[in-house]
Amino acid sequence: MTETTKTHVILLACGSFNPITKGHIQMFERARDYLHKTGRFIVIGGIVSPVHDSYGKQGLVSSRHRLIMCQLAVQNSDWIRVDPWECYQDTWQTTCSVLEHHRDLMKRVTGCILSNVNTPSMTPVIGQPQNETPQPIYQNNNVPTKPTAAKILGKVGESLSRICCVRPPVERFTFVDENANLGTVMRYEEIELRILLLCGSDLLESFCIPGLWNEADMEVIVGDFGIVVVPRDAADTDRIMNHSSILRKYRNNIMVVKDDINHPMSIVSSTKSRLALQHGDGHVVDYLSQPVIDYILKSQLYINASG
Repeated sequence: MTETTKTHVILLACGSFNPITKGHIQMFERARDYLHKTGRFIVIGGIVSPVHDSYGKQGLVSSRHRLIMCQLAVQNSDWIRVDPWECYQDTWQTTCSVLEHHRDLMKRVTGCILSNVNTPSMTPVIGQPQNETPQPIYQNNNVPTKPTAAKILGKVGESLSRICCVRPPVERFTFVDENANLGTVMRYEEIELRILLLCGSDLLESFCIPGLWNEADMEVIVGDFGIVVVPRDAADTDRIMNHSSILRKYRNNIMVVKDDINHPMSIVSSTKSRLALQHGDGHVVDYLSQPVIDYILKSQLYINASG
């Protein structure tokens, strides 16, 4: 497979991130490494989307704090970014609506037509509909009439930076205006671009709990987008998928990360990290990065058992 025929992927993780742990970041890294090793995918971005304050989970600290902690956790990453859109809405958003927001925003900003996991779009993903004249994002006569794949990916990356890859000041988060005219990317080659939900096997298992998820949302999440699962505690993902008719139906849209890394639940668990903080346990450094720990201590978060 050439670089342009591989599927280009943006990994999106939704969650409380209360607080964000080293394990959450490792999930992104492991998923990217696994997808690259398959030879079928190129991961070009990762998005951390913290849940809205009205989610109502006990002990959930303000999104203002959670956004800053997430920002500190990814500050050294050159591909994972924090997106505040979900937190900035008037109320809690479903995972499905968050995925759809990023898909629609990606279409507006990059001119991309994102395709289904199992049904690749027949329309070139980079560029304008067939009946429109492409307008270059750069009005530079020295730009070759047919850019290389690397230049096209550079334009995608540039557009991504407008969506999730611009690191705003820690004090204030902003997100792109959906109605902004941010230019157009020229269509030269067909590049498949997809947004995939990144999750642990615990979220996958939650799909099997009757009444917890809206079935129509599940159809969209797994059927239209697809998910990448990082198993925890040697979870039997095949058994989990067999317990849900929707997961069985879209089994080919579920990619399970298979590697040799032991990924204990405690390293990912925000609950375990909060308990360590409350008890003054020095092992908190196993769960949280130092900048996040420093911010928590400075802001006096998670000191009481209630949060």
